[in-house]
Amino acid sequence: MPPAFVEQLEKAVEKGDIEVLAAWAGPEAGLVGVAVLAFRPNISAGAFFVSIEDLYVREDVRRRSVGRALLEAAGERCRARGVSYVEVQTDDEASPFYRALGYEFEPGALVLSRSYPL
Repeated sequence: MPPAFVEQLEKAVEKGDIEVLAAWAGPEAGLVGVAVLAFRPNISAGAFFVSIEDLYVREDVRRRSVGRALLEAAGERCRARGVSYVEVQTDDEASPFYRALGYEFEPGALVLSRSYPL
């Protein structure tokens, strides 16, 4: 990663805008998963919400509840910070995983994006 981005990320973590949750399976297996949570304000609701920016589980330990454990930990962090709304943007392949854990499609929601030249 570019050093400038790493520096910005470190500052966001220090401020509490981003939390990084890690799934550790001991010294033998090491780090097996990670979830990155971004705490953001929703001005119209007058409250914060969480966006799951990244959720990754190592392929060799998938389907062993690591992802579920990371999302449960994310829920605990949300409750501790008084946040009740969590959203995730995902692809068709991962959506059954989230749906099985209670995530629902947002009716009428559409994600648009644009890139600007730097």
